[in-house]
Amino acid sequence: MSLEAKIAGLTLGDETSIVAAINADGVEKSGFASNISALAGKCVSTTDAVAIAALTTVKAVAEGAPAAQCFNKECLAGCIEQANARSPEVSKLAKEAALSICTNITPFAMKSLLPTIFAALDVEKKWPSRTLALTCISTFNKTAPRQLGDALPEVVPEVTACMWDTKKQVKVAATEAMKSACDVIGNKDIEHMTGKIIIAISKPKEVPEIMHQMAGVTFVQSVESPALAMVVPLLLRGLREKKTATKRQSAVIIENMSKLVDNPLDAAPFLPLLLPALTQNAESISDPEARDVSQRAVDQLKRLKALADKALSVRGDISKIDEIFKNALGADDSENVTKVISHAAAIATCMMDLKFMEDLQWKKQVSPVFAAYFSTEKAEECTEKVRAEAEKLMEIPEEDDDDDDAEELCNCVFTLAYGTKILLHNTKMKLMRGKCYGLLGGNDSGKSTLMRAIANNQVEGFPDTNEVRTVFVEADIQGEQSHLSCIEYVFVDEKIQAIGCTKDEVKEILATVGFVSDGKAKPDHAVSTLSGGWRMKLALARAMLQKADILLLDEPTNHLDVINVAWVKNYINSLVGVTSMIVSHDSGLLNDCCSHMIQIENLKLNSFKGNLDEFVKIRPSARAYFTFAASKLKFSFPQPGPIEGVKSKGKALMKMGHCTYTYPVNDTPTLFDISVQVSLSSRVACVGENGAGKSTMIKLLVGEIEPQTGTVWKHPNARIAYVAQHAFHHIESHLNRTPNEYIRWRYANEGEDKESLIKDTMIFTEEEVKLQQTPYAIQFTDEESGKITKVKKVVTGLVGGRKTNKSKDYEYEVKYAGSTTDSGEYLPQKTLKKMGWEKAMKAVDLKIAQRSGLYVRPLSTKNVEKHLEDCGLQAEFGTHYRMSALSGGQKVKVVLAAAMWNQPHILILDEPTNYLDRESLGALAGAIEGFAGGIVMITHNNEFCSKLCPETWVMDSGHLETKGDADWMLNQDTKISDQEQISEMTDAAGNVKKVKGQKKKLSKKAEKNMVKKVKAKLKEGQELDSEEEEFAIEKELI
Repeated sequence: MSLEAKIAGLTLGDETSIVAAINADGVEKSGFASNISALAGKCVSTTDAVAIAALTTVKAVAEGAPAAQCFNKECLAGCIEQANARSPEVSKLAKEAALSICTNITPFAMKSLLPTIFAALDVEKKWPSRTLALTCISTFNKTAPRQLGDALPEVVPEVTACMWDTKKQVKVAATEAMKSACDVIGNKDIEHMTGKIIIAISKPKEVPEIMHQMAGVTFVQSVESPALAMVVPLLLRGLREKKTATKRQSAVIIENMSKLVDNPLDAAPFLPLLLPALTQNAESISDPEARDVSQRAVDQLKRLKALADKALSVRGDISKIDEIFKNALGADDSENVTKVISHAAAIATCMMDLKFMEDLQWKKQVSPVFAAYFSTEKAEECTEKVRAEAEKLMEIPEEDDDDDDAEELCNCVFTLAYGTKILLHNTKMKLMRGKCYGLLGGNDSGKSTLMRAIANNQVEGFPDTNEVRTVFVEADIQGEQSHLSCIEYVFVDEKIQAIGCTKDEVKEILATVGFVSDGKAKPDHAVSTLSGGWRMKLALARAMLQKADILLLDEPTNHLDVINVAWVKNYINSLVGVTSMIVSHDSGLLNDCCSHMIQIENLKLNSFKGNLDEFVKIRPSARAYFTFAASKLKFSFPQPGPIEGVKSKGKALMKMGHCTYTYPVNDTPTLFDISVQVSLSSRVACVGENGAGKSTMIKLLVGEIEPQTGTVWKHPNARIAYVAQHAFHHIESHLNRTPNEYIRWRYANEGEDKESLIKDTMIFTEEEVKLQQTPYAIQFTDEESGKITKVKKVVTGLVGGRKTNKSKDYEYEVKYAGSTTDSGEYLPQKTLKKMGWEKAMKAVDLKIAQRSGLYVRPLSTKNVEKHLEDCGLQAEFGTHYRMSALSGGQKVKVVLAAAMWNQPHILILDEPTNYLDRESLGALAGAIEGFAGGIVMITHNNEFCSKLCPETWVMDSGHLETKGDADWMLNQDTKISDQEQISEMTDAAGNVKKVKGQKKKLSKKAEKNMVKKVKAKLKEGQELDSEEEEFAIEKELI
């Protein structure tokens, strides 16, 4: 009996012979392919016996005849429909048959079943068939996990709708299907959250809490369509929540996840869902900060959408592959052949999506589908042709590289993180021998971290630094090596030891860069005596000895004067066969030396051929790295407020007179006869070549060191902020604190700056201690009798009080030897100076000056956070990151913010342009322009100082010459009372309060009138206003 006849009169028991016929003769010759429609019709028969026979046959074929699956799957719709049958036996068999089809089909053909399954989920269908369809989806979790993951963007919306169904059985089956789907996401960052995501879908009240937990997830792994499919429904709910906090968290998660989408086409299906909801929030949320966060996420999604619109889709296209198969096979349009080719195309496109592109894989999975219609040889040959064409479809054309003749040193794809922050993600880096690459990116983008990771063999796929000799050049000198001589410092380096260099070779190379016994930098002197410029030259000399294949230069022109910058350019350009990678804010260096530019943007490295000028033509936005005017960032410094006894901004607050200084290890003075002064109006640039003595002069001015001859004076009420050349020394002992914690620690004692007292000039000398211990004749006058007595006493310390006597000189409160309590007695400044207490008086002056701002800001986390933001450090890094995890640019901002906390009158900056990108420099320039105090800066950045400083101190071999408009301060003799003062403060509880300005001192006439007015009011019993009350208390009228 033919198979056609058997199917026509199908009875229970025929299934075994049908399976045998298919296996023996194939689907076409046996007649199974041509009679599949009849079998599918019998599956939905209302006659139980016919339905049972058909369903049993479908199950048997699914389990015993794999060659028939491309036809047998047509019965799936009937099997699912029969789940509604009244007969329990038919219903049970229908379920078994449907699950057999889903379980036994080739995993790569799983997607071809989804249209049938989704059709059965329609809300108008009966619940048993809907439940069975959901159970079918659950089975793919075990039989085709990767293929199910690839199909999640289609599966999740269908299943999500069923989770809200009114029928309990459908809801339970949908939840199980969703759990199965969650198991195949393949994203370790969120797999621990999948259970909670499912709860959020079915229980909307849980969304805010789950969003809060999701916001704490650090996303590292690439985000692909399966993960997006699972998370997007939750994010949409979060965006539509009433609470602003939940909306904000959703926006943050969207922004973070979208940055890790490697293929924009993965995100394309979800963008039309997320963008409208995000855009609405960005426009309508009342909280401005949450609106900004939402807008950032909108911008990120729009960027992704633009990339998706441009992207060439490399996902498998069934219609294209179908056509390629037809042409390769020379197939006719017969119905059965068309069905076989469609099935093969479904398998092939799924393999393309999952990157299964090996010839053996296609031979095993695709070729057997054609066994009944084409010879094995032809099927395999045509399959290979189609696979080759499919590979071409998947290729993304790369830009041509004209450097084919150059040796390729590196071509790798890697991810780079620093702590919990992703800096680069699945990005490609290609370096050719002999080329010079300029590395661009904003502060905190990961430039220095990338170079350090390359040097430390931490970049996946990068050649080992022993095979390709890689040298990282930076000027920072470790504290434990600062006592070594320049020769020893280079010689003890592990890499120098490894290549077997002798001390003579080290000395020889140091001489070529200027380290000679009669020069400014001597090879036998300790590296701690070197200025910043000479430290960089020392680092370059060490690199020259190592004969690098790849030279990594981090800000090589930092601290360097014009002469030495030219030397660095010549050195880099003279290198033959050496690949250089340079991080620099010096546009001249990048223009003169670089053959390629690499930009860090959106967690990717983007490479361009040409120097900086050519790159800016293509990417005009990159101009912001190098021009102040293009800066959108704004810094804001607190205003200094008035100083007691200083009426004009032109009055000197700091002076140096005829100062000469010689370092202990030197014979010749570093500074000769220096005299300068600084006032609130000062805008001074201190310039000069490396080693000329600029930083030494500033250290004298701020009191870090003492001159051998000459005087240094500072107004006792002036507050000075000093940011040193090697700025990180301010914070190197506090790297385990956050910037916020550091500032609160530093000023915790009623606004006193703990670091200001850590100076050599504040430590008593042996002579001063001897004077302090010697009894001194102190004169006392009895107020009643007028009798004068002299008593020899020893002062053991200054208590901290200070007042002005009739001669308008300061007197300081002292404690005498033998006294257990504070005496409450004051001694004049001149007397205490003779007794050896001059430094202690300066310390008291300093403390009082630090406390005597216009107001004292409470050291609350919120206030410090706001202050850090004003100095360019976002709250994320200022309050939540430890300083050890910050970049060089961020650390400079911390040092600057810490120095500015107590509202200084004078700001002294030693090389402020080092480590800051151009955007930050533009913001710093703006803050300096708006600062009402004095500024002194050492810098080699002429563009920076020329805009800000009309006066220039030129240092040349220890001799100072002033240039520019030295008398410009005469035109700036502004009354201090006219300057802008802070009018509001935020207390520790976050309340904003109005702040009173400092009271104006009344003239004698005005004071006399005020006394009369207050006395009259008191006599008549009238209430005094707050100002009158303060006056009355001060004058002891009440």
